[in-house]
Amino acid sequence: MKALVTGANGFTGSHLVKALEREGNRVKGLVRSSSNLSRLAACNLELIYGEITERAALKEGMRDVDTVFHTAAYVELGLVNEEEMERVNVEGTRAVLEVAQAARIEKMVYCSTIGVFGDSRGEVIDETFQRQQADFSSAYDRTKYQAQQLVDEYCRQGLPVVSIMPAGILGPDDPHFGPVIELFLQGKLKLWVGGDRLTGIIHVDDLVKGMILAAAKSQPGEHYIMSAGELTIREMFSLLGEETGVKLPVEIPEFLARIVGNILDPIGRILAWNPPLGKERIHYIYDRCVRVNGSKACRELGWQPRSVAATLADIVDGWLMVDG
Repeated sequence: MKALVTGANGFTGSHLVKALEREGNRVKGLVRSSSNLSRLAACNLELIYGEITERAALKEGMRDVDTVFHTAAYVELGLVNEEEMERVNVEGTRAVLEVAQAARIEKMVYCSTIGVFGDSRGEVIDETFQRQQADFSSAYDRTKYQAQQLVDEYCRQGLPVVSIMPAGILGPDDPHFGPVIELFLQGKLKLWVGGDRLTGIIHVDDLVKGMILAAAKSQPGEHYIMSAGELTIREMFSLLGEETGVKLPVEIPEFLARIVGNILDPIGRILAWNPPLGKERIHYIYDRCVRVNGSKACRELGWQPRSVAATLADIVDGWLMVDG
């Protein structure tokens, strides 16, 4: 396989590049000229510099390539630059699809999210579920849903594209929830909110294995949820605590968390600061619940993710190696 990975320097993209290289594949990676390339320091990929919306860079990236993995995305909640998020997540995906179609790419794998299904209101859903939520919970929710609609439309036009819908992606170098876990493991996380919130998780290395399997085995047009299982935030901290002996943080009552979120949002707008707790994050913690079943990928692709407990244990091991 000769593959192009968009967002190659990102969390998922860099793990995918490494996995592809370990299997002996030739890899190109699309990155911005300003990108931090430290995650790719030990890799041998060919770098293509350009924005995700630049067709010329994409054409160069897809030259002599048979497979495209589209992982580039703007992932954030709260006070975000919505125009930039739409440019990256929607218009960037449109550009990748257009160029892949023109280049007659043999297979494209798109990294979507379980968020495209919307709030399942506690129901455990699979890939057949049709979104019931009429509005959107965030700019990220909206732009990833719009991008998925584009992917599905290009598939109907004949582009051989497969969509991967991961749950919460974790790993020792996770840039999103990782800093929270690091604070906890250091014993510095004293307060938390939403201990009862259920969340599905998947180790980043298991996700990229699933993406590679999808490229090799999946029929065009398929959707695959990828989740190792779910647990509450309280259970997550308990498992991490069992590994390290760190005590659980004190949980802030819901009513107080909502008050704090309402206060921090306007402050963040004034200071151009995205607070760690705002209205949007409160909504995701207390009001929105997407529960998923990832068995289709196991059944059809032979995907075998590590367990939830093993995923968390690996994060602890990785953090201890770096910290030590």
